Amino acid sequence: MIQEFKDFIAKGNVMDMAVGIIIGAAFTAIVTSLVDDLINPIISLFMGGIDFSGMGIRLSEGEDGAIFAYGNFIMALINFLIIAWVVFLLVKMVNRVKDAATAEEEAPAEEEPAGPTQEELLAEIRDALKARA
Repeated sequence: MIQEFKDFIAKGNVMDMAVGIIIGAAFTAIVTSLVDDLINPIISLFMGGIDFSGMGIRLSEGEDGAIFAYGNFIMALINFLIIAWVVFLLVKMVNRVKDAATAEEEAPAEEEPAGPTQEELLAEIRDALKARA
């Protein structure tokens, strides 16, 4: 069973997935910083300095009352849309590079000139035999 587990872990798919998760976590930090530090301040500037994350409706009285915090949802939605757009652009770029590499591999080499067909050879032999007779 241990050997079976080692074989499973050593397969390329598991290792590729692990690398993808690690890179995805690092990418998430980059995109979160992009959204929080660059894009949200620009959105806030155009919205008159409004910070969406603080928006909400108090549902009950008092400090400990329930708050319907729709501002956090708006920020999460904006973050999702930006992340989805960036991932879309990255996938589009990777697919373009992959297609270009595949096209180069599949490009046919220059074809050599084709020799005479069987019919042409037989016609030459016939003509040569007629010329001798």
